[in-house]
Amino acid sequence: MEVKETIDSHFQQEISTADKAIVKYYADWCGSCRLFNPKYKRLAKDDRFKGISFLNVNAEENQEARKAAGVTNLPFFAIFKGGKLIDTIASSKEEAVVELLNKLN
Repeated sequence: MEVKETIDSHFQQEISTADKAIVKYYADWCGSCRLFNPKYKRLAKDDRFKGISFLNVNAEENQEARKAAGVTNLPFFAIFKGGKLIDTIASSKEEAVVELLNKLN
């Protein structure tokens, strides 16, 4: 799957219509967030995570989406199942994000 950019006005619909979703919260000034982009795109195409929607949210511009996951640090990842928050992690380590994704399978 491709990584899809989403904003507050579409956020609830995106996580509700996707059976399983992971959201990466980032900010344009965040170097770790930018460095994680290629890894996130690669994970989105990984067959192990087929059926999971990969979403990107600019945490500074989308306060409602940020509140939905209780974002505390960046980059921040949240997984949703059927529109409900399951778990979160603030990390720039790929292994930690893979561990989070495995909770959806």
